[in-house]
Amino acid sequence: MTADPLPSWFRAGYRGLRLPCHFGEWLQGRLGREGPVALVTLMPRLWGMHAQMRRGPLTTCRFGGGSGRLPLPLMRRFLQDLDLPATGRFHLRPSFVPGSGTGMSTASLLAVAALAGYRGTVLRLARACVAAEGASDPLMFRGPDRLLWASREARLLSVMPPPPQAHLLAGFWGPPEPTRAADNGYADIADLVRAWARAPDLAGCAALASESAARCQALRGPQDDPTAQLARDLGALGWARSHSGPARALIFTPGQAPPAGLQALRAAGLRDVRVMSTGNR
Repeated sequence: MTADPLPSWFRAGYRGLRLPCHFGEWLQGRLGREGPVALVTLMPRLWGMHAQMRRGPLTTCRFGGGSGRLPLPLMRRFLQDLDLPATGRFHLRPSFVPGSGTGMSTASLLAVAALAGYRGTVLRLARACVAAEGASDPLMFRGPDRLLWASREARLLSVMPPPPQAHLLAGFWGPPEPTRAADNGYADIADLVRAWARAPDLAGCAALASESAARCQALRGPQDDPTAQLARDLGALGWARSHSGPARALIFTPGQAPPAGLQALRAAGLRDVRVMSTGNR
């Protein structure tokens, strides 16, 4: 697995590069009370960022209306860690606000590496991302949602069953919340990970995601989050969230999301609501 080739999107075309995003996690928490923070990411079928590079001296990269920023010293160290030239002007257009639980921070680093010509191993790239941002999503792998990933250690803990296909009613609750690398205040999910490894059906996966999200909410808040109640009201199989950001998703059997669902999310206060799909089996 660590010798996996870089994903197909990694090679930039003449119009630039499109990068994936994630949308919260199916599962995230500690593997035991003192264990690592680990996650199974939730991957929607949409692109999260468009990136281009132009010739010129290396400069600080601002993106997302200024809410995202790669400082010049960080970019220089990141490129040097990958044995890449510290040069170029990088232009990034994210689909989501950085800090929303969609992987824009990781995607920005991957864009810089790809456009600068990185062709090394995926694990070296992951380690460089964690060194730069403190915690990283596994977007640099093929099939990121089949991995149990230690996001603060750049460590692949296990290959997991891919999640089933699902439709999502998704949106954002609360302000952006950039991940803090030193934040280990997550619930123990070791039992949920063991259950996930048994490859449950979609209803089972949704139940595990709901439990992971509920444990996170009980420990970290926000206590006024309406997503669990929306899932019950709209007949969803369950719900998922970013465990360190505002991304939220209701999980449905494909084709079963109610037509009025997006309006219900808006009425409850979620913003930028949309229908998405995910899953590979």
